[in-house]
Amino acid sequence: MSDPTPLSAATLDGLPAEVARPAYDRSAVTPGMVHFGVGGFFRAHQAMYLDRLMNNGENLDFGIVGVGTMPGDARMRDAMKAQDCLYTLIVKHPDGSRDATVIGSMIDYLFAPDDPQAVLDRLADPATRIVSLTVTEGGYHVNQVTGEFDPKGAALEADLAGGGPPQSVFGFITEAARMRRDAGIPPFTVMSCDNLPGNGDVAKKMILAFAAMKDAELADYMRANIPFPNSMVDRITPVTAPADIDDLAERFGVADQWPVVCEPFTQWVLEDHFAAGRPAYDNVGVQIVEDVVPYELMKLRLLNASHQALCYLGYLSGYRYAHEVCQDPLFVEFLLDYMENEGSPTLPPVPGVDLDAYRHQLIERFANPEVRDTLARLCAESSDRIPKWLVPVIKINLANGGQFDRSALIVASWARYAEGRDEQGEPIEVVDRFKEKVMAAAAAQAGDDLAFIRDRDFFGDLADDERFTGAYRRHLASLHDVGARTTLENAAAG
Repeated sequence: MSDPTPLSAATLDGLPAEVARPAYDRSAVTPGMVHFGVGGFFRAHQAMYLDRLMNNGENLDFGIVGVGTMPGDARMRDAMKAQDCLYTLIVKHPDGSRDATVIGSMIDYLFAPDDPQAVLDRLADPATRIVSLTVTEGGYHVNQVTGEFDPKGAALEADLAGGGPPQSVFGFITEAARMRRDAGIPPFTVMSCDNLPGNGDVAKKMILAFAAMKDAELADYMRANIPFPNSMVDRITPVTAPADIDDLAERFGVADQWPVVCEPFTQWVLEDHFAAGRPAYDNVGVQIVEDVVPYELMKLRLLNASHQALCYLGYLSGYRYAHEVCQDPLFVEFLLDYMENEGSPTLPPVPGVDLDAYRHQLIERFANPEVRDTLARLCAESSDRIPKWLVPVIKINLANGGQFDRSALIVASWARYAEGRDEQGEPIEVVDRFKEKVMAAAAAQAGDDLAFIRDRDFFGDLADDERFTGAYRRHLASLHDVGARTTLENAAAG
């Protein structure tokens, strides 16, 4: 086989016929959206939907300018610049087949530390009508207990002190809003696409709190004029592995520095609240609604919480991939029981959705052997996930007399995982922005079996509820005494 073709604008026409590529003239695409946090999920999801629209001849004036603010984003800058912001989206089907599509909707990438003014100029340009975000749960700087803005962090503190160009996402958005207001330019919309309950509401509250600390009058202007629509996004998108890059080269003859891999399923539910128009997303399968809350709660408390239900127990049982766990009947029964008896009862009605079918579809998606979603990825940043996805389920069920035993086991499995050693004594690399605090609490369990859940930042007052602590203690002791798999077997036996 001949050498793979390096992906770039110049080589598009020469790619193999089985690789789909933009049907539109990318030179006709103009910037209309700025996106902070260009990672795999954004490129498999929001950018993909816009590429579909452009292939239909629509919304060529909504080209995406990606922005990175973190030191690690320099790698994305280099990859995107080398490939004219093109990349390959690889859909992995359960039968082993692949679809490869070159996405062309992102037309520029700015690494903010290189030139902060270039980012501000793009944000302040009247053509920019949407500023979108996938900055992860931690990027919203929410105090886990109070729900208020937490201004800690070097970039935030520097921006609040002033005296230099913005360093944080919040700093860029706030300064750009000021520039547009002062120049008489209509406001943009801030569109969060992160996995947060009420992601738009969270973005609004936190960004405006930051802005108020800088300039109260500007914050009032932003509150009155900038929409923050809520959305629910869903597509399993594992971290791109070196094997994925090699497979793309071998199967399709494309040399791509940073392709994206994902499952076939994709969903986006979006509130129709925009200041200066939006792409015609509804023409390419996006559900445009007035209230996204029922859909996002369904996803967070069933899909996302189930990821937490399988990842720690699966890892401790010796598995390393989600599909391995979800091909094991013991785990499938546990996950379905959690979703049906604990997650689903906390949900409001979800228009147009058969919850039983949705639950079983999730198991099928998790079991896709081609996606190879690592348990290590699902276990990462648990302190940003469990408090938002699972703790609300526990609290609602405690308040309503519902079931919570499986949820208590999930929390106990996180506590056991955070000890940093698996059941064979091998080290576990705990990845969490609060790693030191989390691992210290886990280490203290030897002398206080409630040490882990005494952290009110993560668990509120759960440590004070004897109903929950009774179940939690029992499961934690079992995980230590007989291991994860036997603990699950005992739980299944009742």
